[in-house]
Amino acid sequence: MNPALIISTCLLSPLFAQGASLPLGHDRLRPLPPVVNPGEASTPDRAGTAPSDAVVLFDGTDLSRWSAMNGEPTQWVVRDGVMECVPGSGYIRTRQNFGECQLHLEFATPAKAEGSSQGRGNSGVFFGGTRYEIQVLDSYENVTYADGSCGAIYNQYPPLVNACRPPGEWQSYDILWTPPRFDGDGRLLAPARITAFQNGVLIHHNTELFGETAWLERKPFTPHPEKQFLALQDHGNPVRYRNVWVRELGTPGKPEFQLPDALLDSYCGDYGDADNRVVTKVSRRDGNLVLRYRGVDFVMFAESPTHFFAKTVDVQADFDFSGPEKTVRISVGEDGGTKLKKLR
Repeated sequence: MNPALIISTCLLSPLFAQGASLPLGHDRLRPLPPVVNPGEASTPDRAGTAPSDAVVLFDGTDLSRWSAMNGEPTQWVVRDGVMECVPGSGYIRTRQNFGECQLHLEFATPAKAEGSSQGRGNSGVFFGGTRYEIQVLDSYENVTYADGSCGAIYNQYPPLVNACRPPGEWQSYDILWTPPRFDGDGRLLAPARITAFQNGVLIHHNTELFGETAWLERKPFTPHPEKQFLALQDHGNPVRYRNVWVRELGTPGKPEFQLPDALLDSYCGDYGDADNRVVTKVSRRDGNLVLRYRGVDFVMFAESPTHFFAKTVDVQADFDFSGPEKTVRISVGEDGGTKLKKLR
């Protein structure tokens, strides 16, 4: 065989192998991407609108998709179409949990710049519960430590540039979040990654986190579910937010919600049959219910305030506390379910 042909074949073979599982180029039967209305961009005086496939977390009307950290109503306020942190009221979190996603939000630090360094227009955007923070700060002509400036992945990476506008002006974050991946034994398979834009300027490019973010500490990754709530920080400054929306990426799945601790606690206990024999136990762990059924522990995720599902096998639980007898119906696959009453 011609040596030149051998060389060219060797060079091309990885390309053929790589494309072997792809559709033919220009395949007319290849599904077209779904149509998404991109919404309208914001102006300094008016908030824009979200893409048609986004989950709108705040559209200027109410805080129904947000709560205090314990699931109770938040004390943050809505004024003139924006949500504002009330200093001392605590963090605010989404009721729905999200995994890999695109988050858009707009923020404005107080127009009257008071304080300096970390004491000026301080807040934060959190992913994975409160594990991973991108800093919000008035960094316009305000010097602070680099990995705590506006746009920083807190205590890990400064932003690539300082793209801040003057205090009081609306600014935007567009953040691509990839959560860390863990195996069934809790071992880290892949770290978290962040790509972020501030005011349309790239400030993080597929940045690989080396653990959780925290003040003074550099914590390692600890196992947690992929989908967790998003949160905004109360750091003692009346920072404002508007036009907050999120687009879920990755493999589609059921929506998941973070329910109030008090509601989850009310479901905990022993459940039994008509003869009062204990059949299953329900407990709470890290914001989820754990259902012990037929000798196996299932972590149950909330799809609604009363319906829960497992991710490892088709086990579902529906709680009904509306009548005098509190019950749960547990179903496995299409078995129709077993109704049990709460004993204690």
